[in-house]
Amino acid sequence: MTTDFKYELFFELSPDLLCIAGYDGYFKKINPAVSKLLEYSMEELYARPINDFVYQHDKDITSKVREELTKSKPLFNFENRYVTKSGKIVWLSWTSLPVDNDQLVFAIAKNITPKKRLEEERNTMLAKLTKVNHDLKQLTYTTSHDLRSPVNNLLSVFSLIDVSKIDNDETVELIEILRSAVENLKQSLNNYIDILSEKHGEHARVEDVDLNESLNNVLQSISSLIHSSKAVIHADFSKLEKIKFSKSYMESIFLNLITNSIKYARPDRLPVISIHSDKIKNVDRLIIADNGIGFDMKKVKNKIFGLHQRFHNNTDSKGIGLYLVYNHVTSLGGQIDVESKINEGTKFVISFKE
Repeated sequence: MTTDFKYELFFELSPDLLCIAGYDGYFKKINPAVSKLLEYSMEELYARPINDFVYQHDKDITSKVREELTKSKPLFNFENRYVTKSGKIVWLSWTSLPVDNDQLVFAIAKNITPKKRLEEERNTMLAKLTKVNHDLKQLTYTTSHDLRSPVNNLLSVFSLIDVSKIDNDETVELIEILRSAVENLKQSLNNYIDILSEKHGEHARVEDVDLNESLNNVLQSISSLIHSSKAVIHADFSKLEKIKFSKSYMESIFLNLITNSIKYARPDRLPVISIHSDKIKNVDRLIIADNGIGFDMKKVKNKIFGLHQRFHNNTDSKGIGLYLVYNHVTSLGGQIDVESKINEGTKFVISFKE
């Protein structure tokens, strides 16, 4: 087998697009891979200027780059689009070397269309996620802002009530519970607005969060719900009392996971919620588990933290709580895992950034 034949065989069998082009803008020699990808015959490709096959929006830049090649300037990783005979658009990445004496350009191209499609899908998903996050922030800001007026009105009403004139101790106690709950609601609304206002919510303030304190704030704000549901909550932070995190985010996590546990309790048993912290291999963790109706993890595993995802027929569910929890955790470098079985409860394991 002669050397020339070996070179010719390499040229013919290469899966990449190999071509020799003239300074006049025409193909002089191409391998079958070019014809196969562009769907034109060899004769059709030789008969027309190369720019005829280039995608309309890439013609100008391609012409400018080709002009640079005629000035003996090599080209590396230049990407442009071509249009196949059937009208499909393909992306190519070129490496081209000019040979000025022969007025020729030796070039090799790789088909990067699959890569470009993945990039486009990723960018589309990122754009959608950015819009969803923006809309959610705007909704949270608007809701938090607009609710402050009626909350302030309620607090004004409580200030007008003279409890000294009420003889029933139970009534006085209920009024105090309501007043305290409204105060906590006001504080939560103010916290949400503060978070969103700081550079449009780019970063939450990270500090040493006292888990007992955060949990007690939440339990106080939903004391009526806990009382009416007869929920039993066991908390143990003896192994780890404080975690480096956002206080507002932590209270939101407690609030959403505890209220979800109560909302999705089994009808045949009272809700029991276990909350504890630990440290494993220098990783701070928070574990929240319940004995509720649980999830079918095979069905919901990849959707459980999605926005507006609902997995049970509960009219009060909006599919936002777990989405918020997930974003609170991951936005500060943490990770959240879920274990659940139908009618056996759910366990959330949150691992915080070291």
